[in-house]
Amino acid sequence: MAIINKGDNLDRYLMGRQFMVLALVFIENMCGHPVDEERKILGMPLVINKIFLGTGLALFFMTAMGAKISAQVNASRCMLDYGDNYFCFLTMQAARLIEVSGLLHCCYVVQMFFAYASGQPLKSKEAPRNAVQSLFFWTRVVLSTAILVFALTVTISALFEEKTTMWKGVPPTVSVILFFGFMTVVGMLEGMQIAFFAVAKMTDAEREVKPWAKKTCDILFEGDGRNLPGFMVGRQMCVTLCFFIVARVTTVIPPEKGEKNLLDVGDALQKFFETGLLGALITTILASITWQLVASAFPMAFLSTPITYVLLRFCLLLEWTGLCQGAWVVARLEAKIRGLKRDEIFIGTADERALKQIKDKSENLKGPARPVPLIGYTNVPDGSLELMSINEGVKDVSKKTTDSNSSMEDTSRTEVNNV
Repeated sequence: MAIINKGDNLDRYLMGRQFMVLALVFIENMCGHPVDEERKILGMPLVINKIFLGTGLALFFMTAMGAKISAQVNASRCMLDYGDNYFCFLTMQAARLIEVSGLLHCCYVVQMFFAYASGQPLKSKEAPRNAVQSLFFWTRVVLSTAILVFALTVTISALFEEKTTMWKGVPPTVSVILFFGFMTVVGMLEGMQIAFFAVAKMTDAEREVKPWAKKTCDILFEGDGRNLPGFMVGRQMCVTLCFFIVARVTTVIPPEKGEKNLLDVGDALQKFFETGLLGALITTILASITWQLVASAFPMAFLSTPITYVLLRFCLLLEWTGLCQGAWVVARLEAKIRGLKRDEIFIGTADERALKQIKDKSENLKGPARPVPLIGYTNVPDGSLELMSINEGVKDVSKKTTDSNSSMEDTSRTEVNNV
């Protein structure tokens, strides 16, 4: 926490983390892609294998319930325990290393543009860059832009040459449309998450400026606000599914015997194309971070479209189906195995923390209104004793009160003796 809360390290981690998530999804798709879709698995009918393995649904459910939603459930309630290990530390450092490499630095130009367009100055917790730092920063921006253009060239060429893991029989033009279409859906969902939390702080009058924004907010915040967390679960399901589809569309396959490599590159570079990392880079920049920056700068404009309204309804429908309710079971098992404890065990509840900070200064309480000390405070109610036995916060406050009373008692007796 000392590292992540220093300067702008949190923003750097989030950017590198997004690429790590997508890279792992693309690699997982490559590892889980069936070699022979006609082979029976576990003796099940062939149609079952095609539904779950051929379409990638098995990987989707496994990742959504076992790796994404369940992890978020535990991390949201047991943050201290969840991050108290070397694996989280190394993951954080790896994300920072990805950011400092400059692969995603073209996103900063997008951030600057939308900050200028919205009239909102960029805020930083660090001092302005000097000449050397600025040169290093803009060099990485140029390299990042060049790498993005190269990745798009390779991916689109592979789509038109039908050299990806896309389902057989899908025309190249349809593959390209699906590629950009699903990236747009992912981008909308990423931006909706940012925009929803931004409008949550607005008044009803501010939300009702645009008709579609009003319709969206009416659904999102109706009743006790249950639809907001429901959207987050449905959104996670939809985003994960779209990630796997984009990975299926863009992952390059090895050339058939006698065929040339993609773009006539060498064998080493062809092997690199087949890792799917170029597709992960494209999706991170064009379908995730860029849309988040747009939504952060223009949350109301982002909500004022019928597409946002339809996607909200769809995510709520996905959550309502209960298809990923198994994530709660996985989260419970993980918490039991790892012995995760809620944050309140370590730092107390908000009320307990506030209670511990209360400290009356007796020297400020002078004059005829000075309170009389509770001399001989020994008859403690049974309920208070029980509460003190199970709650360290109450016990500490009670001890401080008793010590304060004893001190005031001694002072009072001294004053009487002097008289």
